[in-house]
Amino acid sequence: QVDRYLYHMRLSDDVLLDVMARFQAEMVKGLGRDTNPTATVKMLPSFVRSLPDGSEKGDFLAVDLGGSQFRAHQVKVFDDGKQSSQLESKFYPTPKEVIQGNGAELFDYVAECLLDFMETKNLKHKKLPLGFTFSFPCKQTKLEEVRCKKKYFTGLLLCRGVLLAWTKHFKVRGVQDTDVVSALRKALQKHKASFDIDIDVLALVNDTVGTMMTCGYDDQRCEVGLIIGTGTNACYMEEMRHIDLVEGDEGRMCINTEWGAFGDDGALDDLRTEFDQELDLGSLNPGKQLFEKMISSLYLGELVRLILLKMTKEGLLFNGKVSTALLTKGKIEIKHVSAMEKYKEGLSNTKEILTELNLFPSEEDCIAVQHVCTIVSFRSANLCAATLAAILTRLRENKKLLRMRTTVGIDGGLYKTHPQYAKRLHKVVRRLVPNCDVRFLLSVSGSGKGAAMVTAVAYRLAAQRKQIDAALAPFLLSLETLREVKNKMRTELEYGLKRETQASATVKMLPTYVCGTPDGTEKGKFLALDLGGTNFRVLLVKIRSGRRRSVQMYNKIFAIPLEIMQGTGEELFDHIVQCIADFLEYMGIKGARLPLGFTFSFPCRQASIDKGTLVGWTKGFKATDCEGEDVVDMLREAIRRRNEFDLDIVAVVNDTVGTMMTCGYEDPNCEIGLIAGTGSNVCYMEDMKNIEIVEGNEGKMCINTEWGGFGDNGCIDNIRTQYDKEVDEGSLNPGKQRYEKMTSGMYLGEIVRQILIDLTKQGLLFRGQISESLRKRGIFETKFLSQIESDRLALLQVRRILQQLGLDSTCEDSIIVKEVCGAVSKRAAQLCGAGLAAIVEKKRENRGVEHLQITVGVDGTLYKLHPHFSRVLRETVKELAPQCDVTFMLSEDGSGKGAALITAVAKRLHNVGQK
Repeated sequence: QVDRYLYHMRLSDDVLLDVMARFQAEMVKGLGRDTNPTATVKMLPSFVRSLPDGSEKGDFLAVDLGGSQFRAHQVKVFDDGKQSSQLESKFYPTPKEVIQGNGAELFDYVAECLLDFMETKNLKHKKLPLGFTFSFPCKQTKLEEVRCKKKYFTGLLLCRGVLLAWTKHFKVRGVQDTDVVSALRKALQKHKASFDIDIDVLALVNDTVGTMMTCGYDDQRCEVGLIIGTGTNACYMEEMRHIDLVEGDEGRMCINTEWGAFGDDGALDDLRTEFDQELDLGSLNPGKQLFEKMISSLYLGELVRLILLKMTKEGLLFNGKVSTALLTKGKIEIKHVSAMEKYKEGLSNTKEILTELNLFPSEEDCIAVQHVCTIVSFRSANLCAATLAAILTRLRENKKLLRMRTTVGIDGGLYKTHPQYAKRLHKVVRRLVPNCDVRFLLSVSGSGKGAAMVTAVAYRLAAQRKQIDAALAPFLLSLETLREVKNKMRTELEYGLKRETQASATVKMLPTYVCGTPDGTEKGKFLALDLGGTNFRVLLVKIRSGRRRSVQMYNKIFAIPLEIMQGTGEELFDHIVQCIADFLEYMGIKGARLPLGFTFSFPCRQASIDKGTLVGWTKGFKATDCEGEDVVDMLREAIRRRNEFDLDIVAVVNDTVGTMMTCGYEDPNCEIGLIAGTGSNVCYMEDMKNIEIVEGNEGKMCINTEWGGFGDNGCIDNIRTQYDKEVDEGSLNPGKQRYEKMTSGMYLGEIVRQILIDLTKQGLLFRGQISESLRKRGIFETKFLSQIESDRLALLQVRRILQQLGLDSTCEDSIIVKEVCGAVSKRAAQLCGAGLAAIVEKKRENRGVEHLQITVGVDGTLYKLHPHFSRVLRETVKELAPQCDVTFMLSEDGSGKGAALITAVAKRLHNVGQK
């Protein structure tokens, strides 16, 4: 009979899944900037961006306003490795005249209770930070500074909250739409002089957030908070990129859903019964908090009363006799409902309670009333489970997981004291989200301890921020420092060009004997070899001139094994010739004696365009018996040893020169080549009169600066960090190529790895655990910097990259890693820009012009693939060389096509010379 009567309160799984979908839609609406104003579920940002990690410590005060009692707490958090804390509390009543009076009286009362607590605990002369748990819907809008050891750190805590609406029978006048933190501070300020107190109100939190933070201290998987008691609410950690109401898209922030208002727009009208409607009409806030009125303990007893009243009037209970108790609002409370549902005690509790209410039930009445209580509380658990399942599903989808493990921190009298509620809630949640493994963790004084925990987390973040800033501070280069680098580079360029200083110069300024750029008349078939990294290429390049001017290329890539890179010179060049033979056979041109350009991307001293003596290996090469030898002769000897084909080796060129020539073929204004990739280098067309180490004063010659050695004499030691020194000491060539080690792709990942190790040792990353993979040199490749710094990449994907590297990171770890990568790559781009500014300024002075227009041909994966490197480089050049209008042109295969073009230009100039 009762089942038929309360049929609409019994909700099937299909209905619950529908409620779940409706709530998910409301969450999206609440998070959107344009849709939030009309959303019933307000999805309020809490500005709590980090969960406890167990390293928090200190003494904190907390006050908790939001229920039938006001509470003051002292929380001690110990950094003893056991994640232990101590809570001492005192409870104060909240008289009706206070909770339904005016704002000044309320906050004066809170201040007086807090002062009484401090006096009781002998805390009056101590300066302690205070966390304020205010369990009503608030819009938190302004970040405040947190004082930590007399220094300020911004952006850590929210300490301002504007009350949106009272709930839970509170009706204090003059508080709505005002800042409650300012009101509390003002009340405390009144007593400051007379009571000799000094309290900083640092954190404003909701009891739901406090619950999540308290449980998060014990279980770091906890990222959802749930209150199901006098009121009901949930919070969870949302991805910043989805929160339109707050600037920034990195990391996560706790969202206070304020789900009690779900359905205020009519979204749940099909599920609300006549009893829900009657209860709402008789409440203090008709039409508001409709979801809360269906599930919170404040209303369940009243809902049971209204159902029993109607059933009695219809003669279904108590022989149709309506008692005063059934007519009196609030007479049946949640404690009665909970007691009547203690099935193990049979019907005795039910009979006793109903008798006390002068209802004199029969056994059938007791069974029916117990069943009514069950249906009402079961509906509450079902609806709560559906909305919680929506949050869990959103979390799982945010993380892009098929299956998720998480913890829900939970508090509230209904959950704690009702004999069946927790079990029902758990069962339904697991049924609705079978792909979520959920642990429910009961909070111990979440609303009070939680506020202290938020403050403790802020203090930890402040201290950590200070350490991270200290580690990264040397990477932040001022404009003045960059100008100093530019000027030093200019000095080193001049040393390299002068006969008397060239031998000791760190920037070698090597003549390339390339004395012209393409003029469009080049034509013919050319071979090009490209050696400069772990791969080696052979190319056939066909150049056409005239109206059908074009360049066609055919190439094949061959790997160079590590044992050959670091074996003997003879083995290396025999391997190169083997690759050439394979290519000639593949192309069917083994018999042709074609002119060849050899791109050899290592420092060479050239005596002519086809003679290059290796100065020293870079980029991980260590082949013996090569340094000091002519690499063209070594190639010719290897060809002779093989005795299968012959080639006309016309030019040995650097990849940087090839880059300049490739861009020069498209833009005659291109007289500078830049490589920003595995290595770093620049070449440019210098006036012959300035090159003292080469005879002749007419025309120009391309100079291969080999600027990677800049600083090898200690001139930039003032900007080298401890991490640069560690990378240098662990490299194949300690003490050499110092500038390259600060700017090139080969080393940036290793600098990042060294910083991450240091921060992990300080306990700031990866829970202080240095994994085996992090100990491996070279594990952090520069391509990971480019991926991690991508603006399109969410932190979840950053975490995945780190996991691929064997680094188990939290969301906070990912933010720090991204910041480290950004600092290292930005410095690299700025240093590269400072060096390039010295070159373009020199070009301007060479030409004797006030304003220079010039094109720089650029190649290299760092410039091409890194999301910010090219922009920072361009901005730095513009800042340091304001009289130069520099166009950057991406090179199309400078090392291959460029080598062929240099060969073609050399052939053209040679033919002109013969004529």
